[in-house]
Amino acid sequence: MTDESNNPAPASDPSTTETSNDADGSDGQLDAETDPGTSTGPSDLDDVILDNLDAGSDDPSDEASRGLFDDLLEGEPIFENKEVLRPSYTPHKLPHREEQINNMATILVTALRGDTPSNILIYGKTGTGKTASAKFVSEELETTSQKYEVPCEVEYINCEVTDTQYRVLAQLANKFIDKNAQLIDDRIAELEELQSQARENTAALEETAFGSLDNVEAEIESLEADKSEFEEVPMTGWPTDRVYSSFFDAVDYHERVVVIMLDEIDKLVEKSGDDTLYNLSRMNSELENSRVSIMGISNDLKFTDFLDPRVKSSLGEEEIVFPPYDANQLRDILQARSDVAFKGDALTEDVIPLCAAFAAQEHGDARRALDLLRTAGELAERDQTDNVLEDHVRQAQEKIELDRVVEVVRTLPTQSKIVLFAIILLEKNGVHNINTGEVFNIYKNLCEEIDADILTQRRVTDLISELDMLGIVNAVVVSKGRYGRTKEISLSVPTEETEAVLLSDSRLGDIDDVQPFVQARFDN
Repeated sequence: MTDESNNPAPASDPSTTETSNDADGSDGQLDAETDPGTSTGPSDLDDVILDNLDAGSDDPSDEASRGLFDDLLEGEPIFENKEVLRPSYTPHKLPHREEQINNMATILVTALRGDTPSNILIYGKTGTGKTASAKFVSEELETTSQKYEVPCEVEYINCEVTDTQYRVLAQLANKFIDKNAQLIDDRIAELEELQSQARENTAALEETAFGSLDNVEAEIESLEADKSEFEEVPMTGWPTDRVYSSFFDAVDYHERVVVIMLDEIDKLVEKSGDDTLYNLSRMNSELENSRVSIMGISNDLKFTDFLDPRVKSSLGEEEIVFPPYDANQLRDILQARSDVAFKGDALTEDVIPLCAAFAAQEHGDARRALDLLRTAGELAERDQTDNVLEDHVRQAQEKIELDRVVEVVRTLPTQSKIVLFAIILLEKNGVHNINTGEVFNIYKNLCEEIDADILTQRRVTDLISELDMLGIVNAVVVSKGRYGRTKEISLSVPTEETEAVLLSDSRLGDIDDVQPFVQARFDN
């Protein structure tokens, strides 16, 4: 080691020669100037040095980093526009939803006449086109309102994310404050232009409502004063009545019809009660300039059962139900999207029918069908094949199912995770037809290990039933004759992947070695 590090580099190494010549500040420059066959200029010499240095590099990571994406880019892309297969995309045409769209349009057209539309409640299972249809109609409504110069606006709120009265009102207030500020800026720009013209020729004021330049100046000052009073609502910290007052003032700043679209409205009611809906549905009796209509979208057909009767009667003035798609309808939807999403003949004949069949089993979920098709395309690209095949769809089905399981397990409450972990430990140790008592014994040991509260066996049985409803376990009640009945439990999800998700939880990750607990249970 010592000899190699102290010995100078061989003179024949071109990179060493060039570097040393350049380093002394004279030799490299002198050669370039005196040799008539050599290009002059230091930049050429630098290029030679850099090239030689690169050529002499033996670091394998350099080669790996240079070729990291090369192989992946060699294959031709299958997708033309992948975004049309995502749930966030709103298509220009929604097959098999014409009836529901026409119903919405018939109700909302009154907004274009300056009147208040009836409130609408839209029901349907996940993936039945509720949100896409509502957004489509809303975009058409706003486009038509601009065409006829009617002040009409639609504001969308996702109540799964914005799930409290404070957040809903704050988000709406800030949206209208921003719009009002933009309106004032545009109006001031017009007035300043008029002001400039009137200074050159006072005749510019003749066909306006202003009799003099002083009146124009006064209007500009009034608008600027209005804008200075706008105050953005913080996401926390204000009393709710102050937030509501800010929202009310912002909406009523000028004449307009507003449609507030509350997606996943049942989540808002579940988290915060019906106060928000009560306040919004009663606004019109107090507003002077504007009118407000509510469009609620829900997966739960029974959520109105928990509403105050006054809210229920005012909110559910019109109801529209979106039935699940059947397999043929899903094929039409996928065909329409795939024509835009994929290049040429990228899909084999059986891909779309198979995606539709899988999704039809999931209660006619178009979102699931689109996810399947997109994921199958991504898998085909990774395989660097020219076509999406039936096998890619089947792989996509397995991948999506696993992703769903991972997400469901990750978001389980801690107690449910402990119960599920106990079932996994029993299965891993060869126990079949697991009963509730066996799960409870392991569950208690796990709770003691991580210092968690121990629930009663009855409550643990309820948690097992909840896991059964989620499709994570299969719990079947079997009769033992005179010994009564018991639940036989088995996992319905991949063991290793589920266990990895559970152990990623910080509390369950603290368990050092659970094997003795299981073994002790059977030794006794």
